[in-house]
Amino acid sequence: MEAAREKDRVYLASKVGPLTVQIERGDVARCARLSFEVPPDTDFAAAEKFLAGEGIKAERRNDPNPGVRTMLSFNDPNGVAIDLFPEWTPLGLDQEARGIGVLKLGHVAQVVDDPRKFMEFYCRILGFRVSDWIEDWFVFLRCGPDHHTVNFVVGKQAKMHHMAFELKDWSHMQQACELLGKKRMPIIWGPGRHTAGHNLFTYHRNPDDQIVELFGELDVMKDESLGYFEPKPWHRDHPQRPKVWSGKEGGVIWGPPPTPDYIRQRMAEDTRFTSDKAH
Repeated sequence: MEAAREKDRVYLASKVGPLTVQIERGDVARCARLSFEVPPDTDFAAAEKFLAGEGIKAERRNDPNPGVRTMLSFNDPNGVAIDLFPEWTPLGLDQEARGIGVLKLGHVAQVVDDPRKFMEFYCRILGFRVSDWIEDWFVFLRCGPDHHTVNFVVGKQAKMHHMAFELKDWSHMQQACELLGKKRMPIIWGPGRHTAGHNLFTYHRNPDDQIVELFGELDVMKDESLGYFEPKPWHRDHPQRPKVWSGKEGGVIWGPPPTPDYIRQRMAEDTRFTSDKAH
C-alpha cells in the first residue's frame, strides 16, 4: 500500500507495516538500494571505522525515509547503496491491503560478473552467511533465519534479476495466481517448489519488465549452532544443511521448467543459461 509520495518517488509498505519498496523515476529499471535492519544498539561510529579500514566510504543519513529516522549508507561492489537502520516505525497498519497483499519483501537477486566476489563482500562486510550454491554460478545468502535475503547469479550484464515477496501459505499463493490471471499478467515460471530454499514460487514480470517472485514456505534456520534448516516433509536430505546443488535438477523439487521469458533475464543466448540451469 502507498505510504508516502514525493515528486519523483513513491514509498510502499507491506500489510504488516514496514516500509518495503521505494520506487523512483529513472532512466533504466534497476536496483538502486538495499536496506537492512541492524540491532538497536549498533555503534555506527565503530561501523564507520570498520568500513573505512576496508576502504569503503560511509555516510550517516537522518530522517531519510518514512518510518526510518537514521541510516548508515555505503555502496556494494555493484554501486548498489546499502542502508543500515537500527529502528523503524510501522506504516499503514490502519489501511486495508489491496490486491495480493504481500507480507514482506523477502529477498532481492542480482546478476553479477562474479558471484563469489559478492558473496565474500556481503559475508565479510555485512556478516551474511552462505545458505546454498547452485554449482558455482548462483549463491544464496542469509542474514537472519530465512534461507536467503540476497542472491547473486552470474551473467553478462550487471542488473537486478528479481525481487521476491513473501505470501502466507499455499492458499494465499492460489489467490495471487487468480488475481494475476484476472489482470492478464502471465506467470513466466511456476507454480512449483524450488530446490535451494524449498519455497513455493511463481514468477511474473512487472510493468518495468522486472521479474517478481511470490513465494511461501521458505526454509528457515532457527538455530545457527545446529547448522541445519527446520526439517520439512519435502526435504530430500535429513537434516537439510547448506549444500551445493546440481544445475541438472532444474531448480525444482516439482513444477514446470522456466519459460524463455524467465531465462532471458540473465542472457538466454549464453549456453550456460539453459532451462536445466534455472532458478
